Amino acid sequence: MEITRFKSGKNIKQYGYSSFSPELVNHEWLVNDAKLNRLLNDATRKLGELDAFSSMIPDVNFFVKMHITKEATQSSKIEGTRTSIEEAIQHEEYIAPEKRDDWQEVHNYINAMNFAITQLDKLPLSNRLMKQTHKKLLYGVRGKHKSPGEFRSSQNWIGGASLKDATFIPPHHTEVLDLMSNLEKFLNNDELHTPPLIKIGIAHYQFETIHPFLDGNGRLGRLLITLFLVSNDILKKPALYLSDFFERNRTIYYDNLTAVRTKSNLLQWLTFFLTGVLEAAENSIQTFHAIIKLRKDVEEKRIIKLGKRVPLAMDLMQYLYAKPIVDAPEIATVLNVNISTAHRLIQDLETLKILKEQTGFKRNRIFVFKQYLDLFNK
Repeated sequence: MEITRFKSGKNIKQYGYSSFSPELVNHEWLVNDAKLNRLLNDATRKLGELDAFSSMIPDVNFFVKMHITKEATQSSKIEGTRTSIEEAIQHEEYIAPEKRDDWQEVHNYINAMNFAITQLDKLPLSNRLMKQTHKKLLYGVRGKHKSPGEFRSSQNWIGGASLKDATFIPPHHTEVLDLMSNLEKFLNNDELHTPPLIKIGIAHYQFETIHPFLDGNGRLGRLLITLFLVSNDILKKPALYLSDFFERNRTIYYDNLTAVRTKSNLLQWLTFFLTGVLEAAENSIQTFHAIIKLRKDVEEKRIIKLGKRVPLAMDLMQYLYAKPIVDAPEIATVLNVNISTAHRLIQDLETLKILKEQTGFKRNRIFVFKQYLDLFNK
């Protein structure tokens, strides 16, 4: 099907309301729009650069952990949480009680992402994996009573207090199994010649339109994008945080999804989606460049001044690349040293302007590798 000829679906009358039944997606898709094809080529090339670049960085997994944390905070923020990346990195006991639910939602996203990436070695990108990941996403947080890990067996809606004033009503629950089966086949159909980025752009729209779970659809739908890129070897590491682009353009994000359903404007949605992929890939590459520059400065110009304490300081730096906010007891545990050694090491890194104390307290002090953390806050 040529994308400009796409018909999104139809409204079906139910008892007291109408639900939207989307068209099936498991078929060939043709892109004949010159502007979209140029954007597709640019986004595909930039993802290739990101993948190659991330593959060349030693110890890249330390830095990828921060990318996942960034993705988790931004994806959860779209759903209304207010946890910053600084808060997400800290231990729960340092989080204000009124913010701990939001903090836990972000950590559930991180856990769900890590779980799903690991499971891709054993399972295809399937409904089974999506259900298992959804269960991790909602464990012990808001939505925990809304059938985590199971497709919905009742009608849901988006916006409004009830079905009567809903902004959008997804397909009736009796359609969900067939629609999700079709989506699963589409994601794994290797006989199609549809470009991968077009495929996942369509798949994300379809998932959000089906809204197969009672809660957590937005987060899982965005997580699906990363899982697809990794499962199809487009990215070897989950180093693309697209939710940052969606969060900064939240209204346009929702408007474009709505325009597909109401006006069959798939072209506009895919243009927006590919623009996001291109921008996010460029940002990730710039972040990696900045990490390499900072790492060279820290390890070759500053740490080297510590003499015989260099090996221990280098061990701590490795930890800080994955978790740039720490306290003394944590350092002592991680490095297997006594607390006085941990304090001396912190003092060394403060003198070298690597660590900075952020509480202003004399006790229970927290230290941040601010230059590094700032790279993920741009």
